Amino acid sequence: MDDFYRDFILDHYRNPRNFGHLPAPDAVAEDRNPLCGDEMRVEIEVDDAGNVADIRFSGKGCAISQASASMLVESAKGKSLESLIALGEASVLENVGIDISPTRMKCAMLGLSVLKSAALAGLAKAGSE
Repeated sequence: MDDFYRDFILDHYRNPRNFGHLPAPDAVAEDRNPLCGDEMRVEIEVDDAGNVADIRFSGKGCAISQASASMLVESAKGKSLESLIALGEASVLENVGIDISPTRMKCAMLGLSVLKSAALAGLAKAGSE
């Protein structure tokens, strides 16, 4: 079973889903892991109901950080900003499907952290309009 997940991770790393930039995002966040140099940016387009209409991520880093972000962003489409903020580590680990060592946990969670920050920015922007 682990071989399947390793192949799945490598596929998301080599062929990330929703990688790139949106022409006019409603919310943006970025961060980096200073321990390893992984970098991540998430851009969200929000529809009138407060749900993710489109989403992109960009950055560079190890296979775990990039693949977990690809999986997470892929699953975020159509969800409300509030539900993205409520996501926990378990949702990322479930997507990845293999045990992540403590030293690689920050890599795996970088996308989640940036996604939540972007969702918070989107809510703040909606509240100010």
